[in-house]
Amino acid sequence: MSTYYEKLEIVGVSSKSYEDAIQNAVKEAESRFSELRWFEVVEFRGGINDDKSIQYQVVLKIAAKKGN
Repeated sequence: MSTYYEKLEIVGVSSKSYEDAIQNAVKEAESRFSELRWFEVVEFRGGINDDKSIQYQVVLKIAAKKGN
């Protein structure tokens, strides 16, 4: 069997920063998939909550090694 990679799309969310949202997304992906290899940020966006606080959101594509 040869090695290949599966790309997963996940959205990270944080009330602190975009960097924290990225960390949250990677941590969640690590809890579900093994052998993560890289990620790319596809989209930065944010939400404004009713109390006027900001929610930072990032869409990541994360590659997980499959096969050998």
